[in-house]
Amino acid sequence: MISDGYYSNGTSGWIEVICGVMFSGKSEELIRRVRRAIIARKKVQVFKSHLDERYAGIYHISSHDGRTVEAVPVDTPEQIAQLIEPDTQVVAIDEAQFLAPTVVDLATSLANRGTRVIVAGTDSDFRGEPFGAMPQLLAVAEVVDKLHAICVICGSPASRNQRLIGGKPARYDSPTIMVGSTEAYEARCRACHSVPRRDEDQVRLL
Repeated sequence: MISDGYYSNGTSGWIEVICGVMFSGKSEELIRRVRRAIIARKKVQVFKSHLDERYAGIYHISSHDGRTVEAVPVDTPEQIAQLIEPDTQVVAIDEAQFLAPTVVDLATSLANRGTRVIVAGTDSDFRGEPFGAMPQLLAVAEVVDKLHAICVICGSPASRNQRLIGGKPARYDSPTIMVGSTEAYEARCRACHSVPRRDEDQVRLL
């Protein structure tokens, strides 16, 4: 886990990525870092995808345990670029998997000009495949923290998002984006994760 003073020379920017499955504490960790930056008297701006309206609503980032921080909802990385103020020292972006690939260019540009960039997002979709621009963000980041939840089936470390439709695993050809919480998703390990059509096809190939 990164120390808040990891880069402390005051001139270099960098990118931190907090990734993992749902219920692993990504938003909670982003909120922790934002609050510590504020305590350190840094100028902070926080953004989130407008697609995430869970818990505290669209103008906040909230963790599953109820912690919140104010955030500006956006549709595109370009909107973030337009809203960033000249004296901002820390930029935090939650649910980055929902944003266009240009979020990578934005994060890189901000880091190059001396800004600390904190990005949080789900790195794999319900199929267990790379999600949005997260793989590219992981590649360009100085620091990556991958968090795990607990598998609801066996109790092992969970690295997969299990989508449920009517209480049953969603099929592979379901839409990639479907915002939800405990009623639609569970955290599961590799062995307990199920995506019906994909699993059936793989069995036939063996």
